[in-house]
Amino acid sequence: MGCFPCFRSSKKKKKPSKPSKPLKPSKSLKPSKDDSKTGQSAASSTHQPSKDPPDSLKSKPSFDSRKEVSRDGSQHIAAQTFTFRELAAATKNFRPECLLGEGGFGRVYRGRLESTGQAVAVKQLDRNGVQGNREFLVEVLMLSLLHHDNLVNLIGYCADGDQRLLVYEYMPLGSLEDHLHDLPPDKEPLDWKTRMKIAAGAAKGLEYLHDKANPPVIYRDLKCSNILLDEGYHSKLSDFGLAKLGPVGDKTHVSTRVMGTYGYCAPEYAMTGQLTIKSDVYSFGVVLLELITGRKAIDNSRSAGENNLVAWARPLFKDRRKFSQMADPLLQCRYPMRGLYQALAVAAMCVQEQATMRPLIADVVTALTYLASQTYDPETHPVINSRFGPPTPSRAKRDNEKKLTSSARTNRHLGVHSPSIHAHGSPDQNQAAAETKIWIERGEKKRVNTRGGMNEFG
Repeated sequence: MGCFPCFRSSKKKKKPSKPSKPLKPSKSLKPSKDDSKTGQSAASSTHQPSKDPPDSLKSKPSFDSRKEVSRDGSQHIAAQTFTFRELAAATKNFRPECLLGEGGFGRVYRGRLESTGQAVAVKQLDRNGVQGNREFLVEVLMLSLLHHDNLVNLIGYCADGDQRLLVYEYMPLGSLEDHLHDLPPDKEPLDWKTRMKIAAGAAKGLEYLHDKANPPVIYRDLKCSNILLDEGYHSKLSDFGLAKLGPVGDKTHVSTRVMGTYGYCAPEYAMTGQLTIKSDVYSFGVVLLELITGRKAIDNSRSAGENNLVAWARPLFKDRRKFSQMADPLLQCRYPMRGLYQALAVAAMCVQEQATMRPLIADVVTALTYLASQTYDPETHPVINSRFGPPTPSRAKRDNEKKLTSSARTNRHLGVHSPSIHAHGSPDQNQAAAETKIWIERGEKKRVNTRGGMNEFG
């Protein structure tokens, strides 16, 4: 991938920067006996690095110097090494009944470690697949050094001979995709509160990568199938094979080969290869739209005007009367109308065509944490016939809307800017959208002053 300084050739002599020994590249990925204790062999690679690495890599801090990335401050790779025999025993020789799913990396099996009895998910590299040794190495490095409640936990890996396998904690509820798309008739769809909880959790995982990791990490492959669900629908990001270190210093972006999933890639990244943390924000906006609407990012079974989710949604963002038509029919109108408006406002800001107009993921976390805390009450939020849209607001609400819109304008005059719900603005702003913009502005101030939560918003 060319994104880690430790991938560079060691032929050129330079002043030592006290690199961490566990991350020093070696000649083979195959673990040695000593490596089995510390996981040192995870940083080795069989591919040949470029002889002349880009200048941008030379100026970046060494990946192994990021002490704050690990919970315990350790620079050692914490992942265990497993033999192929151990993982074959854990998955009953990779029997079909243990198969959980299949993706670009290969197949994922459910297993149980004989040594500890722990349930695990074992991902086996397809040697003819689209991902290879580089992605395997990147994922081992990333998940060994990055630890957060909303990132999947890497237990270990296997690099016996030409076998490449990753061992994760087992996520009993599968992926978000399993609960959102192509549901069987007997499966209960996700309710509104659970959808907002999943979205908030995924946003917190991104916030950790963007704001807490140093240098920042760009996930680059956010989609429903990469959001795994633990008990209680606790969401965790998985599959870090395409992750990249973000720009540091005065750099505004990272130039790289375009990779990812069609329908989720930010337009500026797809066209220019210039990657920023705002590229992840766009992808998150697509996932949030999927959660709200129940539609797929790309659905070729739909007509030409509706097969691309973002293209279908953009005109609807400008007409509040159509907002209720965007909600997933499986919700059967069981959601707070105000919450729907606010969630759509956040999604609309995330999928802005211009990257600079998108909010920071920390602001998205602030808004979604609030939405996830709200409880739907049918008596307080009566069912609305989506065919006709929401009722005309009362005069008091219209007056309040004018005040909120006026407040937002005042903030802009004072220099407090936030992305608008759509690129060109409209006098027909709904109350929830105006409130959401004000939360984000408040959240920015509150985070700077107190690093506080969302309790005052609403």
